[in-house]
Amino acid sequence: MMNTATQIKSLLNQLSLESSPSKAVFFKTGVGDYAEHDQFIGVSVPDLRKVARQFSALSLTELQLLLDSPINEERLLALLILVSQYQKSSAEEKGQFYHFYMGNLKHVNNWNLVDASAHLIVGDYLHSNINKDILLILAKSDNLWERRIAIVATWHFIRQGSYHWTLKIAEILLKDSHDLIHKAVGWMLRETGKKDLKVLKDFLDQRAAFMPRTMLRYALEKLPTDERNVYLKQGKV
Repeated sequence: MMNTATQIKSLLNQLSLESSPSKAVFFKTGVGDYAEHDQFIGVSVPDLRKVARQFSALSLTELQLLLDSPINEERLLALLILVSQYQKSSAEEKGQFYHFYMGNLKHVNNWNLVDASAHLIVGDYLHSNINKDILLILAKSDNLWERRIAIVATWHFIRQGSYHWTLKIAEILLKDSHDLIHKAVGWMLRETGKKDLKVLKDFLDQRAAFMPRTMLRYALEKLPTDERNVYLKQGKV
């Protein structure tokens, strides 16, 4: 008899036969690209969420089997289930899920995996904890995905009206060389501006001239055209 994780893999393979063209088109999977390591079977996120609801009670041992998979959709499914379990857990249990997540960072290794989980687990857990220094360690990591986790995790803080850590991590990542970090930092700055425009403008007034173009453009998306243009003229070419 198949164990639950094996059943899920079989179900996902079935879904892939009925799916639209592979979502791999949204990722750079060529030699030397950021997703060169990843494999895709073409299961859509809505279908993954349906499967996550169907198998919402998986144990951490079973989730580990999915996280160990080279297939992106299986790792994403595990994270969707983990997020759901985390959100329904007690304060004590949240710590267990957080540490499980942190122990599996090597498997949270593409932007879709980071963006579906970092703020909902790392951000939520750290928001209620005094010591948030792990974010500084992640932000200074040589690992692209750990740096993205650091900034995306602060989305939870932003939603709570707290911007200090977003700005602190953004400052660290200001000179990052990767466009996926530029996009993530710009995105979190934009989210900050949606909650408090003055905080965003104060940051931009001091740093727009030093920000990578993509980061700046993402941060400015919600500003009026005339204000956007002022900051773009200050920014890097």
